[in-house]
Amino acid sequence: MGWHERIVTDPAVCHGKACIRGTRIMVSVVLDNLAAGVPPEEILSSYPSLTLDDVRAAVAYAAELARERILDLPAGTPLRVTRG
Repeated sequence: MGWHERIVTDPAVCHGKACIRGTRIMVSVVLDNLAAGVPPEEILSSYPSLTLDDVRAAVAYAAELARERILDLPAGTPLRVTRG
């Protein structure tokens, strides 16, 4: 099963942000936790409605987004992420 079966968007849920199907858990929440070094097992403990396949789907979704977007940065420039 690919991420397409587990990741959904609905304008009526979480302002249309990508969520794990059947939940209001945004993909970004899963990814933020992983990026912060939280082990998948701890994420699953914090969000009992998630499965390991949901966490994997979130990563696969992010990987696909990364393939689709190119940031034009000068060589040697550190990537700075801003939230807004």
